[in-house]
Amino acid sequence: MNLLSLDTSTEFLSLALQLGDKTFTHYQQAETAASELILPQIQALLDVANVKLHELDGIAFGAGPGAFTGVRIACGVAQGLGFGANVPVVGVNTLLALAEASGAIRVIACLDARMGEIYHAAFEKKNNEWLEMSATRVCKPEVAPMLEGVWNGAGSGWAVYGETLRKIYAENLNQILPNVTPRAEAILQLAKPIFAAGKAKPASEAAPIYIRNRVALTTLEREAGQRL
Repeated sequence: MNLLSLDTSTEFLSLALQLGDKTFTHYQQAETAASELILPQIQALLDVANVKLHELDGIAFGAGPGAFTGVRIACGVAQGLGFGANVPVVGVNTLLALAEASGAIRVIACLDARMGEIYHAAFEKKNNEWLEMSATRVCKPEVAPMLEGVWNGAGSGWAVYGETLRKIYAENLNQILPNVTPRAEAILQLAKPIFAAGKAKPASEAAPIYIRNRVALTTLEREAGQRL
């Protein structure tokens, strides 16, 4: 199966291209330049792999939650490329991709949602399948949902609000992996069984996952340096 996956939900641009048993990747800190970099970097991967876009079996993308603009970029690029090449798409929850990328089997996935909030979900892998133990949500870190058992924390939410989250989960933490991001390779792994089962969607149905109602900041919030 030949698949392309991409993610721009954080400050990093992550791409992965699988051709049979070979995988080509690209990963860089892009910040606000992701929209300018993503298409040239995808073309560079295709060129290195010597494959054309229409020869792919599908495109997977990080659907969110995450940075509002970044999620829209990933969804828009997947939709545009998929439509143009007539290949199906699969949107993957970025918090689930974060859990997959962590390498752990019980993960509290947290991304910094800005504005004093986190995107939060908890997943457990059983029989090589992920189960959602705490639903994807946006919340203040101090009201993150309690969980039983031992967990691993992963994602930028732990880097920014680690002290608060450690107080909540206390003895329930095995390790914290604050630098893990929802890499395209993880998105690829999660999307493969969906493509294999024939459950991918037409490119026209690609859609982001929004769990925050606000999509814009006030002038004062922008001047204060806040970001969505």
